[in-house]
Amino acid sequence: MAATIRIQAEPFDAAAATAALTEGRADIGAVVAFTGLCRDEGGRLAALELEHYPGMAEAEIGRIAAQAQTRWPLLGLTIIHRFGRIVPGEGIVLVLTASTHRQAAFEAASFLMDYLKTHAPFWKREHLKDGTTGAWVEAKEADDRAAEKWR
Repeated sequence: MAATIRIQAEPFDAAAATAALTEGRADIGAVVAFTGLCRDEGGRLAALELEHYPGMAEAEIGRIAAQAQTRWPLLGLTIIHRFGRIVPGEGIVLVLTASTHRQAAFEAASFLMDYLKTHAPFWKREHLKDGTTGAWVEAKEADDRAAEKWR
């Protein structure tokens, strides 16, 4: 089963991506969808700027997707990650996992998000409502701990 992986600047349509994943498939019994959204950080954030290394990001996400495919009996997998300027309320990342049963789909989606947060080569910079540009967002220890449980 091939995974669909896209890195794009434009917003994604979660319903359309789910329909594409399941079209003509009567063997899929569960689809888990996770959409990560840009928060306003208590009203102070105007936008997030996400940068990545083209080619490297797709390769690393492909490696993570391949790990999920070997660990769980997935029938379909879609990962869409955005880059560029993203405003609060907009989607940043979409992970869809499809399997015969829900448990595999839930676990695979959780695994993928934990690894995307810690291993995918994306960098986030805050643009604040007061017009200033914040620092690059540091990795969070909680994200590292969450990924550790999959080792």
